[in-house]
Amino acid sequence: MDGRTVMTAGEKAKRPSGRGAGDRAVDFVLRGAIGAAMALPYERRVAAMGALTARAIGPLAGYRRRARANLGLIWPDLAASRRDALSRAVCDNLGRTLIENYSGAEFARALPAQPQVAEGLDAIARARAEGRPVIFVTGHFGNHEAPRRVLTGMGYEIGGLYREMSNRFVNDHYAATMQGVSGPVFAKGRRGLTGFLRHLKGGGMATILFDLHDRGGVEIDFLGRPARTALTAAELALRFDALLVPYFGTREADGTSFHVAVEAPIAHGDPTGMMHEATARLEARVRRNPGQWFWVHNRWKTARL
Repeated sequence: MDGRTVMTAGEKAKRPSGRGAGDRAVDFVLRGAIGAAMALPYERRVAAMGALTARAIGPLAGYRRRARANLGLIWPDLAASRRDALSRAVCDNLGRTLIENYSGAEFARALPAQPQVAEGLDAIARARAEGRPVIFVTGHFGNHEAPRRVLTGMGYEIGGLYREMSNRFVNDHYAATMQGVSGPVFAKGRRGLTGFLRHLKGGGMATILFDLHDRGGVEIDFLGRPARTALTAAELALRFDALLVPYFGTREADGTSFHVAVEAPIAHGDPTGMMHEATARLEARVRRNPGQWFWVHNRWKTARL
C-alpha cells in the first residue's frame, strides 16, 4: 500500500478509527505538552506532565470521567470526593508515565539498579542460560516499563507484545518510545503475533500486558467483578515451555522513583488457573495503590451492558 488507497463515497464519509478531529485535538495538545516538558529538568518535567494531564489533558480526553465511572462500578460506596481524588491520581500517573517513557536514559537513571523484590531473578537467569523463553506479565499499573528497563540494565533483552492505542495519532509517536529499549516490540495483530511467536520460539524474553478487555477471553474476577481476560500469556507459556513471571513497577511517594518487583514464576497448569493467579497478583497491587492503575480502560464491559 502506498497511502493512496481509493475509497468509496461512503467510506470517505466515515472518519478513520482513532483519527477523528477529537483524536487530532488530543494529540495536538499532548505533543505540545511533551515538547514543553522535555525542556525542563527531569524531576520537574515528570511532575509538570502529571499535573497537566490531571488538570487538562485527562478531562479533554474523557479519562477523568471514565475513571470515576469505573471506580463507582467497582466500589459503589466510595465517597464522591475519593472517586474524584483517585481519578485525578490516575491521570497524574498517566502523565508521569508518558513523559518518563519519552525520557529514555533519564528515566533509566531514576530506577533502582536491581529489583527490590527479586523472587523470580534466579529462575529467569537459569532460563536464559538454558535458552528457555520467559514471558513477563504485568498490567497498566505504576509504570509498566520500569521493570523491563531495570532488567535491561542487568543485561537482559526483553521484547513485548502490545495493543495499539485507540488514538492513532498518539500511538504513532508513543510506540516509538518502546522501540530500542530492549528487544523487539510487536503490535497485536496477525503480523505482530507472528513475529512475537518467532521471538519466543528462539528462546526470547517478552512482556504481555494482560489487563485489557478481551472479547474472546474467559471471565476471571478482577476487583470483585468478572472481566474477560485473554489466556494468551498462559497458553504461550505452555506451548513454548516458557516461564510465566509477573513483574511490576510501583511509583513511590516522591513521584519519580519506583519499587520494582520481579515475582516468583506462576506454575504451569490449566491456562485459566494460571491467568487467575496472574490476575490475583495484579489485583493485590491495585488494591494497595488504586490511583496507579489505569481505570480508564473499560475492563468490565460485560458487567456494564
